[in-house]
Amino acid sequence: MIPSIKRILHATDLSPESSYVFRYAIDSAMAHDAEIVILHVSEQLSPANRAFLDLYLNEEQRKEIFEERMTSNLEKIRKRLKRFCEEELRDNPEQMKRITTLEVCTGFPAEEILRKADALNCDAIILGNHSKGFIENTFLGSTAKRVLRRTRKPVFIIPLVNEA
Repeated sequence: MIPSIKRILHATDLSPESSYVFRYAIDSAMAHDAEIVILHVSEQLSPANRAFLDLYLNEEQRKEIFEERMTSNLEKIRKRLKRFCEEELRDNPEQMKRITTLEVCTGFPAEEILRKADALNCDAIILGNHSKGFIENTFLGSTAKRVLRRTRKPVFIIPLVNEA
């Protein structure tokens, strides 16, 4: 028996092309009568950038700056996610009820997507895959590939075509 899909995790990077994936997530939620959890993961500083900051700031200064910045950035991203959802659903506002959670976190995207999908009891994952050229089109992006390899949940990877 195929398990039913009642909660979908939609991971987004909020790029201009991501609205296509969002529409796909809404359509899938409507088809399955499911709710949607929207997740945005902000990547952590690279070890090189962190080492550079270590040269100029002591641990207490770094911690204070990171906490202030993180709080500010997370709030900005939450507002942007909400605005994005409202704009995309302006012609169909009743579908906004399907979005039950807007999550923003910091970490490595694939790991956070998998962790949140489990923690929030999501039955499926929908995310986009960036198209960067002929060679890259042959392979999945690193985040999509890592998510696909490490989960037993259904994963829908929607190709993002850059129309430049």
